[in-house]
Amino acid sequence: MDVKGKRIGVGITGSFCTYERAFAALRELTDAGAAVQTVFSAAAGATDSRFGDSEGFCRTAEEITGRKPWYTIPEVEPVGPKALWDMLIILPCTGNTLAKLANGITDGAVLMAAKAHMRNERPVLLSISTNDALGMNMKNIGLLLNAKHIFFVPFGQDNPVKKPASMIARTELLLPAAEAALEGRQYQPILFGPPETV
Repeated sequence: MDVKGKRIGVGITGSFCTYERAFAALRELTDAGAAVQTVFSAAAGATDSRFGDSEGFCRTAEEITGRKPWYTIPEVEPVGPKALWDMLIILPCTGNTLAKLANGITDGAVLMAAKAHMRNERPVLLSISTNDALGMNMKNIGLLLNAKHIFFVPFGQDNPVKKPASMIARTELLLPAAEAALEGRQYQPILFGPPETV
């Protein structure tokens, strides 16, 4: 199913080292004709890091989507009752967000957006980026792989020598993964080996 004309929420959480790739995928979504509304987590919306400053990231999101990002629980609460989105993508989805989502914790804007959206039984697509995917978060990935209406952008180890438990999504596959999720399918294959550059 094409994303053209689809209303898509994109939750942005604090995996700052993957933002360059995440924003490229965000631009690909809008270029494909999706109407995108971003939601920043508290960390993503207010933390400056060596990868850039929060104000710049928020401005970039607005430039790409043409819409001001949302930051608060009150802003996202209508997502459920008003059925605002056809799909929610969490891009990037940190290990912290994964763990909370798997355990029903809604203590921030992105997680509340997910909870509100899922009440409508519409797809949630996760683009993971976590240093403990093959550690403490593996159980949460397993839970979410078996949850209804939750799908994953294909992912794999990004540096098995220096970070053996770390895994990140292949964001170049976000668009076909989103199209599959809109049809209720998990894009395959879901697991990839490490990049050849490692």
